[in-house]
Amino acid sequence: MTGAHPRRHDRFTVDRRRFLRLSLTASGAALAPGLLAGCGAPAPGGDGVGLKIWDLFSGGDGLLMDEMMDTVRGGPDGFTLDRTILEWGPSYYTKLAMAAAGGRAPDVAVLHLSRMPGYAPGGLLDPFDLELLAEFGITREDFPPALWERAQWEGRLYAVPLDTHPFIVFYDLDVAERAGVLDGAGRLIQPGSPGAMLETSAALAEAHGGAGLLFGHVTDPAQNWRIFNALYAQTGAAFDLPESGPAIDTDAAVRVVSFLQELFDGRTNPNHLDYFGALASFTESRGAMIAVGEWELPTLRSTGIRLGAAPFVNVFGEPAVATDSHSYVLPRQERPDPARRREAHRYVAAMLRQSLTWAGAGHLPAYQPVLAEPGYAELDPQSSYTEAGDLAVLDPPAWFAGSGSLFQDRMSQAIQPALLGRASAEAAVDRMVRECADLLDQPNPVR
Repeated sequence: MTGAHPRRHDRFTVDRRRFLRLSLTASGAALAPGLLAGCGAPAPGGDGVGLKIWDLFSGGDGLLMDEMMDTVRGGPDGFTLDRTILEWGPSYYTKLAMAAAGGRAPDVAVLHLSRMPGYAPGGLLDPFDLELLAEFGITREDFPPALWERAQWEGRLYAVPLDTHPFIVFYDLDVAERAGVLDGAGRLIQPGSPGAMLETSAALAEAHGGAGLLFGHVTDPAQNWRIFNALYAQTGAAFDLPESGPAIDTDAAVRVVSFLQELFDGRTNPNHLDYFGALASFTESRGAMIAVGEWELPTLRSTGIRLGAAPFVNVFGEPAVATDSHSYVLPRQERPDPARRREAHRYVAAMLRQSLTWAGAGHLPAYQPVLAEPGYAELDPQSSYTEAGDLAVLDPPAWFAGSGSLFQDRMSQAIQPALLGRASAEAAVDRMVRECADLLDQPNPVR
């Protein structure tokens, strides 16, 4: 059976002491304690000890994950689960790496797909067994091709995506109708050019009497990168980070930053908002539209605003949406028990089939059969931005990139002075390139 045993990583042996030192330095945060919960009968074919599951879901997401896990615990084939919830951020990834490096990892963990290049090549993850997944009804045809491709390393599957969580736009439907920016089906008209987007924003501002587009970025570690990553991909240019040095189309990058300077000029649209300031402005009806992650849907829905949503606006011609994916992985274990590994595959398959529940928080199910269920079409406004999953653009596949990474923070801080009117677009892009070169010069701690 293919992949039944963990492969050897002779070329990528983990120098554990060095790795932990660098990881702890990079994280800049203490490790969060786990919150444990477990119940149910012994896992079929297992050793009577519940599957150890690590994730980073708290708040509303955590409650939905509880609901999904309670469902798969039920029935004669239910699972026994021992769940640990860890604080999202660098500390989560540090602790996961430490556990895998020491061979004492959980059976299944959640990993942002953009972080996989920092884990699989260094032997911190074990590959999934495609035959086992197929036995439990999960095949590559069930996922968007771009996500499935990013879940591979050297031809083997190291992650199974649970969702995509894109950077999109929410808007006040009443204002959008008055502004004339909706089509006959009531959906947002995609601008398709920088000029048309500026006109859309101005029309929204006039119809609203306040701001057209709200965007919170000041001191935020990711927001500027998210919006840049989407717009840069729309130009058709590649943002590659090979070991030989950054391969970035600086002309395209300058076009994007210049456009953002014009869009957030401090007049039609404010340029000084932080993340929570932008959310507050929208929820208090001081703006017509907000650019933010779909994960803010529960907050925005509670305002009473008649809410519309759409994939992030197409400005430069090629539709693209910055996103990431919560994915299931098998952290490396010294001597994985075959029965528990089989249960881990069965668990992942069972949770994917519960992802209509997960969609309630705004996340797009990566498991495509769920999108065909009648209940999904009834989700509003989630069904309005479903296509964002097919337009997904993740971070470049570098060991130092991905959600919660120093890379995103450095890129965001490079762009911020330009949006605040303190630097030119050319200076911002030059700093981005230099920051990328500096990160590439740093040794990969798991190689």
